[in-house]
Amino acid sequence: MKITHLEYFRLDMPLEDPYTIAYETVSKTTNIILKLNTDKGITGWGCAAPDPEVTGETPEDVIYHIENVITGLLEGQSPFQLARITHLLKQLCPKASSTIAMVDIALYDLMARKAKLPLYQLLGGYRHEIPTSITIGILPLRETIEQARNYLKNGFTIIKLKGGLDLAEDIEKIMKLREIHGEEFKLRFDANQGYSPAESIEFVHKTKSARIEILEQPTKQKNEAHLGEVTQNTHIPVMADESIKTLKDTFRLASNNLIDMVNIKIMKVGGILESQHINSVAKAAGMEVMVGCIDECALGISAGLHFTLSRPNIEYEDLDGHLGLLNDPFTNLFDLKKGILYPSKHDGLGKIKL
Repeated sequence: MKITHLEYFRLDMPLEDPYTIAYETVSKTTNIILKLNTDKGITGWGCAAPDPEVTGETPEDVIYHIENVITGLLEGQSPFQLARITHLLKQLCPKASSTIAMVDIALYDLMARKAKLPLYQLLGGYRHEIPTSITIGILPLRETIEQARNYLKNGFTIIKLKGGLDLAEDIEKIMKLREIHGEEFKLRFDANQGYSPAESIEFVHKTKSARIEILEQPTKQKNEAHLGEVTQNTHIPVMADESIKTLKDTFRLASNNLIDMVNIKIMKVGGILESQHINSVAKAAGMEVMVGCIDECALGISAGLHFTLSRPNIEYEDLDGHLGLLNDPFTNLFDLKKGILYPSKHDGLGKIKL
């Protein structure tokens, strides 16, 4: 099977409800969709979610790489040379992680469709479903409580609260969520680098009775010693997100005992193949793993879901980046029922109708 030609299009999607995190407010997102056509009539689909803050790319960067690098590299090649292709892309498109992820996802999708298997089964097939958290951005207290009520009413059992702008308000929200909504849900907190080590430790101490499950990226990624200080002085597992962009990041943080957990985002690290390497390092270090996302259409979320389901040590999932995106054409690739994600039973990433 050979790749004969490529197609792509830009997918601009406003958010139904903009959200705020510690360093920005998001009201829209742009994904670039790649379609690989082959001489066997099988097609593979990939998605890039460029983000200047997370991946260091713009949509224009992704399109430039498709037209000037990727097309020439892929045409006439076998999709089964995935390791070689992604290795070359790292050299030709440095610091373009979602661009590389887009190609990687499309190649894996092609291989799974050729094998006539859902992708997660080709990758390892450990699970058949997994619960995901649902995220609440930085909102006033009353709106935070109400949004949590709606999510819990709709069957979600894991709430992730964003914070990092105001320590006192974050503590109040956490405590009120537990007081008002009770104990029958898991509660995670993501400061998105907004705290100092002292503030992080104070936050954990003052919310101890709320039983937070995970503390995600409390301090700046540029100062890893601060992340380690929080890890060593708190009882809650500390998870790195923005600090994990490469395999070397994972090895360095793990070998220096600076974190307890890793958040793998396919767009951030450059694809499923690289995610597998990062997951192996985390497993060897005895660290727990969560698969997360950025603002991605359901095609990108599907790739994250299939990777998650393929490995026994990936026990946590935060794949809600497609919810609230308008104009997403890929919404039939998986099911979300009462907070649990179920993959498609169709080949590859699922049956695509455009």
